[in-house]
Amino acid sequence: MTQLGKVYLVGAGPGDPGLMTLKGKALLECADVVVYDALVSPQILEMINPKAEQINAGKRKGMHSLVQEDTTQLLVSKAQEGGCVVRLKGGDPFIFGRGGEEMEELVAAGVPVEVVPGITSGIAAPAYAGIPLTHRNYSSSVTFVTGHEGAGKYRPAVNWHAIAHGSETIVIYMGIHNLSYIIGQLLAARLSVMTPIALIRWGTRPEQAELSGTLGTIVQQVEATGFSAPAIAVIGQVVNLHAILADCRPPQSI
Repeated sequence: MTQLGKVYLVGAGPGDPGLMTLKGKALLECADVVVYDALVSPQILEMINPKAEQINAGKRKGMHSLVQEDTTQLLVSKAQEGGCVVRLKGGDPFIFGRGGEEMEELVAAGVPVEVVPGITSGIAAPAYAGIPLTHRNYSSSVTFVTGHEGAGKYRPAVNWHAIAHGSETIVIYMGIHNLSYIIGQLLAARLSVMTPIALIRWGTRPEQAELSGTLGTIVQQVEATGFSAPAIAVIGQVVNLHAILADCRPPQSI
């Protein structure tokens, strides 16, 4: 009888291979199977054991290689074959990465599982853009929120009014496709149209790009420039530091 393998939920970080954790890299180098997401950078994929089976389970808007249920069942079946199974996720598995859902189902199936945290894009992308999420003069609190909610979730919608007044910096993941609606909700909650906002695409990668504006202008700017996902949004006075600190960006690893 084949000994049951183990699944590792590994955070690949935001893209720059220099931000991959040592533990995550070591697991990729010895993995028997790697099931990876769409946003994992090619440089990270190059770290995978060349003898490992590699399976693309990526999800992008309108394009799913595998649906979530099939992905989890795949992890279970591969673990039942034995060996080291790595579920490689962009960013951090537990920050809008469905890692908690997959871990629950693996535990329910009796499969040994461990999480290996990664650096989430909501922290790394602003840092590479010269935007500190907290600053003693501008922000003592930060909220992370998804701009793309799943169907059938535990409650019908994000409370954008509460988000608007809950902290001084707001970081929105996966919000580009719903940006007009989100901005409308924040303005309806009486955030000023002059509130600074920055959009950061492909954060920490060589192709990183930023678009800065205000809540009153950003939707038109996106339409005019064709700025597209994947990107995160940062809202708050800390965005003004981008103009001062952007040139201090860390060099991206190749």
